[in-house]
Amino acid sequence: MELNLGTVHTLDLHFQGTPGVVASAVFETGDGLALVDTGPSSTLPVLQAGLAALGADLEDVRHVLLTHIHLDHAGAAGTLLARVPGARAYVHSRGAAHLSRPERLVASATQIYGDQMESLWGEFLPVPAERLTVLAGGESLRLGQIDVLPLYTPGHAVHHLAYHIGDDLFVGDVGGIRLDVRQSPRAPTPPPDIDLDAWRASIALLRKVDARTLHLAHFGAYAQAGSHWDALLANLQTDAQRIQVGLAAGQEPQALSDAFTAALLAELHSESPDLPARYEFACPPWMSVQGLVRYWQRQAARAPAPGQESTQVESTQAAR
Repeated sequence: MELNLGTVHTLDLHFQGTPGVVASAVFETGDGLALVDTGPSSTLPVLQAGLAALGADLEDVRHVLLTHIHLDHAGAAGTLLARVPGARAYVHSRGAAHLSRPERLVASATQIYGDQMESLWGEFLPVPAERLTVLAGGESLRLGQIDVLPLYTPGHAVHHLAYHIGDDLFVGDVGGIRLDVRQSPRAPTPPPDIDLDAWRASIALLRKVDARTLHLAHFGAYAQAGSHWDALLANLQTDAQRIQVGLAAGQEPQALSDAFTAALLAELHSESPDLPARYEFACPPWMSVQGLVRYWQRQAARAPAPGQESTQVESTQAAR
């Protein structure tokens, strides 16, 4: 099969042997292939097989567009660049240092995954700084014959980018998890960077982009439609409120996680019976709980102490 200029192909990475949960996207630029997200190193052989099915090879890759640096999106970036000397990676400025010096990122992930690190993610090699194009969002990139507009889209991660390329919009995780057209998109909210206001602002930006197709890493291609973003916003609000109410009621962490997981999986099951099992591979619900707990705890820490707010108002009025 020949890769036509700009035509996007979804590569199912069969994460942990499960289809339809983690994807890369690939297209021809006229200056070699561009990959949007690499997936983890544990799925690199599947990525290679997917390229081979398109008549291409890993060595044809010249541009690696990373939406963010989480292991399921960028874990194989260092390995790929080590194997393909002509390739380079594109990443937000707040994630670049972690790609070049990944020790802290790997140590943090190891605290969560322990002895499962290797089987889940495989190796995480550093990317030489000179082979990184560091982005802020808003730049105009020209890759071969393709114009690329990176968009800064925090909320899921402070180093998150989306990429607008013609009719296609690659939204990483800020566009939600949607494993099937029957599924209402859900927001993955793992720690440490969840910011609901920033996420809402990113959605407001993305829904206005003049594109026809959304590409989700979890999983696949969908129409760029207001209904997608409306449902994502509603589910983000519902999930956040569940955790906020549980914290206010003094629920123990395990009980809070169990209740959240049960409610989420029941809703997914009502949409399609096969969704809960697949969803847990795409984003384990307990991780979303941890991220939202951290978010609400940070909000509480920033709130004025009782009486402090009125004192601040009085001080401001006196200053006038």
